[in-house]
Amino acid sequence: MAVILITGGARSGKSRRAELRARSFPGQPVYVATAEALDAEMDERIARHRARRGSDWIEREVPLDLVEALAETDGGGARLVDCLTLWLSNLLHAERDWSQEVARLATALPRQRSPVIMVTNEVGLGIVPDNALARTFRDAAGLMNQSIAGAADEVEFVVAGLPMKLK
Repeated sequence: MAVILITGGARSGKSRRAELRARSFPGQPVYVATAEALDAEMDERIARHRARRGSDWIEREVPLDLVEALAETDGGGARLVDCLTLWLSNLLHAERDWSQEVARLATALPRQRSPVIMVTNEVGLGIVPDNALARTFRDAAGLMNQSIAGAADEVEFVVAGLPMKLK
């Protein structure tokens, strides 16, 4: 069993790297999507990701209840969660206690029998956002990433499509 966190900036190659890692494990991979197609642009992004992956993945759409989805899919192929930052955004918009949900995830990860590969965005490398909501999100994402990285067996940072092993 392995818990792998893959982070990086926008369009850095994180998802491709995570797909490659998930396919390296035996069994049919499970794609756990946290995104919701709320507009045409997001619908197109989702379609591009599906086309790139191909049809050999089991797909689960899980905007909020990630810990439950991991429990339900455990015991088969590797699970790819794409992505934790969208999950965090969903939690904030649903006014759920994101810190409690992140703690639940960090506690659940070591108990998984099947590999879990998670994608997250590194949003703290840029300028300080100019509004309170964006600063709250940036800070929450940083704290979430620290917590999940602590629970992970491996952590990779992807830049320009190239992975760097951090842990």
